[in-house]
Amino acid sequence: MPRIALVTCRPGPEISVDRDLPVLVRALEEAGAEAAAVFWDDPAVDWASFDLAVIRSTWDYSWRADEFTAWAAKAGEATRLANPAGVIRWNTDKRYLGHLAAAGVPTVPTRYIAPGEAADLPDDHEYVIKPTSGAGARFAARYTPDEHATAVRQLARMHAEGFTAMIQPYVRNIDVSGERALQFFGGRLLHASRKGAVLSPGTPYDERKVAHPGLEPWQPTSAELSVAERALSAIPDAPHLLYARVDLVDGENGEPHVMELELVEPNLFLSLHTGSVPGVVEAILAAAG
Repeated sequence: MPRIALVTCRPGPEISVDRDLPVLVRALEEAGAEAAAVFWDDPAVDWASFDLAVIRSTWDYSWRADEFTAWAAKAGEATRLANPAGVIRWNTDKRYLGHLAAAGVPTVPTRYIAPGEAADLPDDHEYVIKPTSGAGARFAARYTPDEHATAVRQLARMHAEGFTAMIQPYVRNIDVSGERALQFFGGRLLHASRKGAVLSPGTPYDERKVAHPGLEPWQPTSAELSVAERALSAIPDAPHLLYARVDLVDGENGEPHVMELELVEPNLFLSLHTGSVPGVVEAILAAAG
């Protein structure tokens, strides 16, 4: 009987409830495994006692990135960690978008402003500021050139907390065609979803946002699948991925571009895709050996 840890985080005011977690625990146990939901930062957990540790909803990692990647490296030495610690380290810093762009993957154009660097912000188009280590639109906001002073204050706050900022043009097509999330599990497409725009004009960067507005099932196009597969093939250690989510938006040319890759703790949206549960369980059991 394989022993499997589904890794999550402690509840908190900024932490969403992982509705997938009890569903997966129950489904794995019904399939003959011993499954448990455990906190990643619980010092009492013996990771070596598990055949597999699957990171599921460690949704506080983005403001504890160094601590989290150190934990992943240690846990990965004790047991099989999915996804692997090297992938986790690579994906916790969104400067990986530069790696994808260099590999020829269509991505949303991105610049970076690290602590100590000048606030070089666009003066001719609407743009988005968000941290290179972030999730759930935390510390993310959109600005017009007229809102320069407010944007500079956001940069100052982020830099004071040690965050490097990402600067991206606001992709206007997201207001029309939304953002599509293609979920891969066990090396194949599991399902896809679409959601509306998260960032509304004038919403403060430190205000909590609805991370998945208007979420609905989606049938990906051949162009979306092609871009997603190109992105996945460019990931270091790609053959060892258990799961991946590729988030796509339509660029100025109307073609799909990668907004980001979720390789650490993507929400699977199983309440929307209940038929995907057996496929997830099958892939987890296969990974556990």
